[in-house]
Amino acid sequence: MPKKSDYQASNIQVLQGLEAVRKRPAMYIGSTDRNGLHHIFTEILDNSVDEAIAGYCSRIWVTLHNDGSLSVRDNGRGIPVEIHAQTKVSTLETVMTNLHAGGKFEEGAYKVSGGLHGVGMKCTNALSEWMVTTVQRDGGMYQQEYKRGIPQYPVKKISKSELTGTEHRFLPDDEIFTEVEFDFKEIVKKCRQHAYLTAGLRITVKDERVEEGKEPKLFELYFEDGIKSYVLFMNIDEKFVNEQPFYVKKEVDGILVESAIQYTNAMDENVKCYTNNIINPEGGTHLAGFRTALTSAINTYAQKAELLKGLTTSLSGDDVREGLTAVISVKVANPQFEGQTKIKLNNPEVKTAVAKIIRDELLVYFEEHPKEAKAIIDKAVLAYKAKAAAKAARDAVIRKSALESTTLPGKLADCISNNPADSELYIVEGDSAGGSAKQGRDRHTQAVLPLRGKIINTHKYRVDRVLGNNEFKDITTALGVGIGDTLDVSKLRYHKVIIMSDADVDGLHITTLVLTLLYRFFKPLIEGGYIYVAQPPLHKVEIGKKKYYFLNDIEKDAFVKKAKAAGKAPVANRFKGLGEMNPEQLWETTMSPETRALKQVNIEDGEEAEKVFEMLMGAEVPPRRRFIQKYARRANLDI
Repeated sequence: MPKKSDYQASNIQVLQGLEAVRKRPAMYIGSTDRNGLHHIFTEILDNSVDEAIAGYCSRIWVTLHNDGSLSVRDNGRGIPVEIHAQTKVSTLETVMTNLHAGGKFEEGAYKVSGGLHGVGMKCTNALSEWMVTTVQRDGGMYQQEYKRGIPQYPVKKISKSELTGTEHRFLPDDEIFTEVEFDFKEIVKKCRQHAYLTAGLRITVKDERVEEGKEPKLFELYFEDGIKSYVLFMNIDEKFVNEQPFYVKKEVDGILVESAIQYTNAMDENVKCYTNNIINPEGGTHLAGFRTALTSAINTYAQKAELLKGLTTSLSGDDVREGLTAVISVKVANPQFEGQTKIKLNNPEVKTAVAKIIRDELLVYFEEHPKEAKAIIDKAVLAYKAKAAAKAARDAVIRKSALESTTLPGKLADCISNNPADSELYIVEGDSAGGSAKQGRDRHTQAVLPLRGKIINTHKYRVDRVLGNNEFKDITTALGVGIGDTLDVSKLRYHKVIIMSDADVDGLHITTLVLTLLYRFFKPLIEGGYIYVAQPPLHKVEIGKKKYYFLNDIEKDAFVKKAKAAGKAPVANRFKGLGEMNPEQLWETTMSPETRALKQVNIEDGEEAEKVFEMLMGAEVPPRRRFIQKYARRANLDI
């Protein structure tokens, strides 16, 4: 652990200036949209967390201010302020304005650090309309202000202080970002992750952007059990296979490996990987080592305990990861990442360290917890058998030309165009609406697939059961992209896939079931922006021979009130469903590109989306009951 004297001006190395950041911001922060906006906050937060990891910081305060700015304050050592030998200006100014100047480059200042490139604070500074940095150390409080990265005055001492720490307050530049309003939930989420990953660190998040007279929103985040608490939080609405998570924290060859593992009755895998507290969304060598160790340990113990009888092969990685929730956190002195946004860890030595620690410690855990070990292995064996049944079912389906054949479903009214970019597929609820849609559509570019039977809840059942559902087969065949390992987005037959159902509770349920199917089996289509939901009107209002259509009661009531105030006599009618519209009405209101309203489906937060689907569509009833009880009063019931 570095001593206090180790973090001085001599630890800071200077490489180059800041101009490149404003010229090519996406190169440094990934994008200039909502994600990039929150990334410049993360870069500042990471520096305070680095102080906590090093053992010098126990508190971090994050505040969203009324003027749109955000501040991050810590009680760490404070950035050095003495004159830097190379730049001849204050070290604080050097690290705030020179790209690649920072304590992360010099041995000793930080044993491990999330801010690998040392460009974090500089990026935030360069991409902010203004920024003010205040440092407390060496008996004083020092400050410097910047505008778009340019210092407005030399670092100055503004008062005496016996405290230590750093505060950055900045206003994102609307010349750079497409949006500049921080999302409180996103800020809390990022802070919560750090609080989980650094046991004992307390982070306070306050949102002062409230109406006058109301109390600011306040979150206190502190987790004594660290990532064990994190795994339990991730599984808060799940049924556990092992009640208490497996947990290990060990160091080998200078690499600290910390992991927590818990299995649930769910079918999906949820694993989060971190290096020096920075999330790596695409995993990397720590994930590879973890997966190798998990598969090896489970097979080794299962064979020894004779729990694999009747299986023709060992359990695969997919088998042992079904229902797995895990956090893998490594601390590495010199991490190598793919990209400035640290999406993937590349250090090969980390794979070896993680694999050894996880395998050895899991085998000890299984020996000491035979009941939990058997439950975990039984679940993996069930996954193995289900996969075999699913393969048999898929092979049978393929042989019947239902998935990968050129034979399209008989009830699909295809379009004339062979160009996917021009083609649209309407997935329509019911025969009646399907008939109207077929008659009212533009036959050149619009195809219609009516759903006659019940759509299976694909989030609730295993793959073999889903593959046997006729409606699932029809949708899969019509899309043309294949499923599972064979899925190929380039083969998509329609670049707009539009779910069209009634504007009532039953219709919304059908839409949810189709979205669940697409999310579980065809997620790349959602991520590619190909999936839409039609917005059919709920009301028709006639004034003389003119007809007006409205999506909801509020719009309709406002129009009727306005029409009556103008001395007109509006006649309002409520549609019972799509099937009640004639083909002309359906075209005019819901299918014509000139007049229709479509909502594009996208996934802003994969983790949150997974939780919502599991809560609404999963097998566990209590989470759904809690949700209904919480939001029942807000429901607009269709009675």
